[in-house]
Amino acid sequence: MRLRTVLATLTAGLAAATSLAAAGPAGANPHERNACSAAVSIDRFSDALDKTTYDGTFAGNFSALAVDRDGSLAALGDRSSLFRLDARTLRPEGVVRLADEKGADLDSEGLVVDVPQSRLRPGGGTPAGTLLVSSETEPSVRRYSRAGAILERLPVPPSLQVAPAGRATANQTFEGLTLLPGGRNLLASMEYAIAGDATGTVRFQTWRRTEGGRFRLAAQYAYRADAGLGVPEVRAVPDGRLLVLERGFTAGVGNTVRLYLADTRRATDTSGIENLTGQDGVRPIRKTLLTDLSACPSLGATAKQPQPNPLLDNIEGMTVTGRDQEGRLRVLLVSDDNQNAAQTTRFYYLRVRV
Repeated sequence: MRLRTVLATLTAGLAAATSLAAAGPAGANPHERNACSAAVSIDRFSDALDKTTYDGTFAGNFSALAVDRDGSLAALGDRSSLFRLDARTLRPEGVVRLADEKGADLDSEGLVVDVPQSRLRPGGGTPAGTLLVSSETEPSVRRYSRAGAILERLPVPPSLQVAPAGRATANQTFEGLTLLPGGRNLLASMEYAIAGDATGTVRFQTWRRTEGGRFRLAAQYAYRADAGLGVPEVRAVPDGRLLVLERGFTAGVGNTVRLYLADTRRATDTSGIENLTGQDGVRPIRKTLLTDLSACPSLGATAKQPQPNPLLDNIEGMTVTGRDQEGRLRVLLVSDDNQNAAQTTRFYYLRVRV
């Protein structure tokens, strides 16, 4: 998304976050090297791509990451560029332009490398090695070929479309996109609430893959973000739970970025509920704070604008790259610099115990 100033009262939320982070999951070691919390530590960061270009295309504005099947990284810029990066060095190795049906640029935000159809059912119609990309302007989820050709456009509930067609606000819709384990269910996270829902209550929309290989609308859930924060990214972990990023910005203070573990089990299907304001019977997605990233060691990072921790920037992308020898998830984050001299394209290498 384009950077917006979100005026928020952070004191109460940060106090609650600190309390939850201190608890952490059972068995976590609060004295771990470079610990951000009992559940999260940071290995390193890299500014290698900050303000660089590749093949005439600005290598920044990153809003999503994914691990490709050959082990490389796919990095999605929110101005229609999809990069292939060397997973070790982050060196760009290719770039493809994405566009909408009229050839116009996308505000591309979420990215999934789809599983081969052979893993789901012999034969079938979904092309192997395709890409699912969300955009927050319509909003939309489109399937692309590796060459950038549109192959499919998924249905979107009317209420989640941008007003006047729906109840969403432009540039505040689909940010996160993830495929759940097994490859049959896709989930997209709205960034902010739609009209008629309580402030901070955002909807997570799912699709179910049919026997023919296409995705059809399925359950929808309510997720309650912290005061003043939105949801820029969501990523499934191997057991089906979700890593959820929450993020906000306050002028003169900087970014707030928190990482949560969320569970959709036992959450209410809200697809048939028009307004989520004052609905006592709605069970939202359960979430547990893993860390507030302002608590991470700065590791010598510098910031180009005020920040609670100079390590922080406008973090938008996240992917799980594997596990370490202790079973912790290796999680890679990236910030969207908005092609702005006051911001940085930065990659963050975390270890997360869930």
